[in-house]
Amino acid sequence: MKRHLHLWAALAALVLALPAVAAEAFTAGPGWLEFPAGKGPGAGKHVVLLSGDEEYRSEESMPMLARILSERHGFKCTVLFSHDEGVINPNNTASLGKPEALDTADALVLGLRFRKWNEAALAKFDAALKRGIPIVATRTSTHAFAGIPKDSAFIAYNWNNEGGFGRKVLGETWVSHWGNHKSEATRTVIEPGAEKLAVLNGVGQIFGDTDVYEANPPADVQVLLRGLVLKGMNPEDPLSERSKNTKDKKEQGVNSPAMPVAWTREVANAAGTKNRVLTTTMGAATDLKDESLRRLLVNGVYWGLGLDVPAKADVTPLVEWIPSKYSNNMFHPGLKAEGFVGVLPPPLTSAPAKKKK
Repeated sequence: MKRHLHLWAALAALVLALPAVAAEAFTAGPGWLEFPAGKGPGAGKHVVLLSGDEEYRSEESMPMLARILSERHGFKCTVLFSHDEGVINPNNTASLGKPEALDTADALVLGLRFRKWNEAALAKFDAALKRGIPIVATRTSTHAFAGIPKDSAFIAYNWNNEGGFGRKVLGETWVSHWGNHKSEATRTVIEPGAEKLAVLNGVGQIFGDTDVYEANPPADVQVLLRGLVLKGMNPEDPLSERSKNTKDKKEQGVNSPAMPVAWTREVANAAGTKNRVLTTTMGAATDLKDESLRRLLVNGVYWGLGLDVPAKADVTPLVEWIPSKYSNNMFHPGLKAEGFVGVLPPPLTSAPAKKKK
């Protein structure tokens, strides 16, 4: 009997200890999360993930990716959010939590849209780029910055300034929706000749419930994937046959040509160093339900840092992954950074009610 009591006591102690262990797996502060380096090829490298878009729920996807990179691959990871005094608010385009994390970044993962950070935050971002660190950019990061004042040293980053950061660094800025937004999803095909590139190790056909963006990157990119526009929002749906007016007003099928949805690039910066860049116009939180898309982003970090890309990187989320559907203002109200570490509350189905003045 005593033996059983001892066993039960030991089991109870273990159960009680579990929350404490989980709590030690990250640190958090106003608008930021940090996951420590673990064992793996990424040990000694610091990946900073920047969340800040009003629509595609990067405040959900960036912490999920950070945990994968940290706990499954060994990278130290810091996630920086847009926030209001610690409460995560993607609509606060001027905010960036703990920008000093950029000072020690070895790689960046971007989930940004139309940000207008202050000069100090922009300077840290700019300095990181000039160190030549690699960038993995998702979806609306092609138009990451807007509204930066004319007297700023970083006015060239604005998306409508000759394409801004997107065109000059990533390879494209915002152009248009090539598929019909919220009703025509995306299925990928690998670009002929790219099949054996290490960055595509373990990457199969990807389905995303976001639409294909129009993208015409420069000749110095290596296209990895093209996106086929589907008639509906399911992976098995046939290709869309509708036509679309392109910029030159010529009628042509949506899938002719099929737009690039992922590419790599090595581009020189103003400091004379080069940045390795992987850009994908996919990357909403719901797109990242697709294992191959998660693997492409993880592979991009390895490739950018010059590390051997795993044959099939483990990209299993550390918690059940039930992301919110993309839509403006459909973010979880009232959550602080630590609220995005575990299983999130049920996704919102309507935008939060506006406060009465």
